[in-house]
Amino acid sequence: MSSNLSLTLDNHVAHLIIDRPDKRNAFTQAMWEALPELVERAMLNPDIRVMILRASVPGAFSAGADIAEFGAGAQDPDWRIRNQAAIRRAMETLARAPKPVIAQIEGDCIGGGCGLSLACDFRIATPSARFGITPAKLGLVYSLHDSKLLVDLVGPAAAKRILFTAQLVDAAEAYRIGLVDEIAQDAGAAAAALALHIASVSPHSVRASKAMIGRIVHGQAEDDAETLAQFADAFDGPDFREGVAAFLAKRKPEF
Repeated sequence: MSSNLSLTLDNHVAHLIIDRPDKRNAFTQAMWEALPELVERAMLNPDIRVMILRASVPGAFSAGADIAEFGAGAQDPDWRIRNQAAIRRAMETLARAPKPVIAQIEGDCIGGGCGLSLACDFRIATPSARFGITPAKLGLVYSLHDSKLLVDLVGPAAAKRILFTAQLVDAAEAYRIGLVDEIAQDAGAAAAALALHIASVSPHSVRASKAMIGRIVHGQAEDDAETLAQFADAFDGPDFREGVAAFLAKRKPEF
């Protein structure tokens, strides 16, 4: 487990914290390897309904992979295989997390750091945040999985501009093209507010909705036996009973 990543729990909300500010929160191999376990721990905790991915202090969300470590290890084929596998598992685990994940972005969100934000469900950034995906500056190739996350968010034309030019874009431009969902002077407060709104509604509905949207993004256009059963079975669930009871009693539901 990397000491540069930690998980805290607060009122149905998990905070996955990146804590390497002296290196602009650049990810080492150990950090890539540690991230999936922390995500899975939050997802398996029944008290957690939403997770926020953020830096320990403002300044940089993440500058991506640690280039010094990457440059040293790149000549070792075994290290490259381990590194690619660790990054892929981290990205896939975050992107496929069954509960909502919010990226709280304060400062630079570059390379692999931007990739991490793409894997989240929402991105809330400060006006000073900057975004970029820069493998073209190193003669590298962005992965298919992460390229799809980018294209799904901003469309192919904007994705090409980001990848072909390796230029950084500011928060306003990121918002315009759909790379960011919200710009807030206090991104922490905005992320917390969104997390608490999500945590206040039916966790069953939220998880099912995230899974359903995931099916659509990956190409499913028609119901199958599983989606039909999910729709029907919800009427027998405890969240539905509580929602109806609260509506009839004119009170706030307690899920």
